[in-house]
Amino acid sequence: MRNPGLPLHRALMLCATIALLFACLVYTLYAANLIAFPYDYDQGEGFEVQDSALLSQFTLPYLDTETYPFYSSNYPPLFHVMAAPFVWFFGPAYWYGRLLGFAASLLIAAAIAHAVYRDGHQNRWIALLAGLAFISSNFVYHIGPLFRQTIMMVAFETLAVVVLARAFPRGDKRGITLALFFLLCAGYTKQLAAITALAVILWMFLRGPRRALICTLGFGLAGGLVFLWLNLASGGQWWTQAIVANVNDFFYDQAVGLFRLWFGLHGFLLVPAALLVVVELYADRLSIYSIWFLATAALGGISAGTWGAGDSYLVTSIAAACMLSGIFFSRMLANAWRPSRILQVLPLARIASVSLLLAPILYLGYARATLKMPTTGEFAPLADLLGIERNVSFHTRQDEPGFYDSASWIAGGYARIGYFLTEADHAAGAQIVAQIQQTDKPVLSEDAGFAIAAGRDVVTNPTQLRNLYLAGQFAGDELARMIEYQEFGLIILRAQFFPPHILEAMGQAYVHNETVFMNGFDYLLLFPRPGYEPRAAS
Repeated sequence: MRNPGLPLHRALMLCATIALLFACLVYTLYAANLIAFPYDYDQGEGFEVQDSALLSQFTLPYLDTETYPFYSSNYPPLFHVMAAPFVWFFGPAYWYGRLLGFAASLLIAAAIAHAVYRDGHQNRWIALLAGLAFISSNFVYHIGPLFRQTIMMVAFETLAVVVLARAFPRGDKRGITLALFFLLCAGYTKQLAAITALAVILWMFLRGPRRALICTLGFGLAGGLVFLWLNLASGGQWWTQAIVANVNDFFYDQAVGLFRLWFGLHGFLLVPAALLVVVELYADRLSIYSIWFLATAALGGISAGTWGAGDSYLVTSIAAACMLSGIFFSRMLANAWRPSRILQVLPLARIASVSLLLAPILYLGYARATLKMPTTGEFAPLADLLGIERNVSFHTRQDEPGFYDSASWIAGGYARIGYFLTEADHAAGAQIVAQIQQTDKPVLSEDAGFAIAAGRDVVTNPTQLRNLYLAGQFAGDELARMIEYQEFGLIILRAQFFPPHILEAMGQAYVHNETVFMNGFDYLLLFPRPGYEPRAAS
C-alpha cells in the first residue's frame, strides 16, 4: 500500500533541494567575484601567493626573518606546491589559488555525497542534499574560494576518511595506502590535520590493533622523513617557522562564541549526526565518521579559540556532520538498522514514516539557518520577498555592503568576509599600486598583493613576525634599522600585526598621510616623515 506521506515527502525534498542549490549558486557567484579580484581579500592571501612563487623557483619559503626581506611562511608547503606550476605559466596571481580552493570544496561535497550513498542506504536524493549541505555552510562559504590552504586540507582529510572506511575493514592494502597518503597530504597542507590523523589512528586500533600498528608505523615513518627533509633543507627554519611560531595564545571567549555559532548555524544537522553516534555507540560499532566527527568538533573547536584561528578550524567537523546526518536520514527512511535489543524496542516503522517529513524539513531548516546572500542588484527582489535586509557592517564607513549573513558577524573569530567586491574595490587597489610605483625604494606592505602587482619585493609577513616575537624568536634589529633610516619609500598597514617595537619605529620615522578604503578595510599609507633624523645618526 502506498504511503500517503510520500507525495508530501517528495515536495519537501524538492523544496530543500532548491534551497540548497540556491546556496550553491550564491557560493559559485561569490567564488567568481573573488577569482576576478587581483588583491588580498582575506588577510594573508598574498603571502600564500608569495609562498607559491618561491616554491616555483625551488626555494623553500622558510627563511631567516632577521635578514632582508625578513620573510617566512608558517604553513606546510603542499598547497603552494600545487599552485607553483601556475606561477610558471601565469606569474604570481590570486585567481588560480582561489580556483583550486573552490574546486577542493566541490570535491569535498562530492566525497560526502558518495559516502552517504555508499554507507547509508543508497538514497541518491539524501546523498545529494548531504553534499550540498556542506557547500551551504557559512564557514565553508568563507574559506572555500580563498587562496588559503585550509579547504585543501579538508579535501585530503575527507578523501582519506572515505577511502579508509571501506579499505581498512577489508584489509585492502592499496586502499589503505592511498588513504594514508591522502592523510599525509592533509598534514603537509596544514598542521591542523593532526586532529584527523589522531582520530583515524584511534579508529584503526579499535577495528584491528595489529594492522593499525603496522599502518601507523608506516605512516609515522613517511611523515617523519618528510619533516626531517624539510628541516634539513631549510637549515632548521622549518621547525622555527612552522612549529614554534604556531603556538599562539588561547582566548576562551572566542572558542565559546564560535562553538555557539557552529551549533546555531548547523544544529539541524549536528543533532541527527550526534544521534547516529549514540546509536552506533549503544547498538552497533563506532564508525570512522563518528570518531572523526567527535575529534574534529572537540579539538578543532578548542583550536579555533587560538589567536589567528577562527571558524575555518571547524570546517572539518562540518564535513563529518554532513556525512553522519546524511547516513542517519538514509537509514531512517529505509528503516535499515542492524538488529539489536535496543533498536528492537523502538517503533522503527513509525519513525521511518515520520522521517519522510522530518529529513527534508531539517534540510530546509538548515538552508534557512545558513542563508547568506547579497541584498542589492539582481538579488534585491528576492531579498524583499524573503524579508531580509543587510545585516553586516564594516563599522568604519557608511558605504556598507548590501549583504546578509545569518551569522551576523557577532562571534569573535568569525571571518568578516563574504560580501561581493565592487569596482570601487578594484579601483582602490589600483590606487595603492600607483602609490608604490611612485617610489624607487622598497615598500613594506601588510598585504603582499600590492607589492606583487607592482613587481616589487614582498617584504615580511607581519603575522609571522608577531608570532616569532612572542615566542622569543625574532629580534628585528635590521628591520627596525631600515625603518628608522627611512629605507622604505612607503609603508602600507591594514591590521597593524607587526611586533610593538616595529610599529613604534614606524610611528617615529613615518607619517600617515593617506587612507584608502578597500574590501572592508582602511589601508593606512605611511610616508617618510620630513626632517626626521635617526637616533643613531643624531
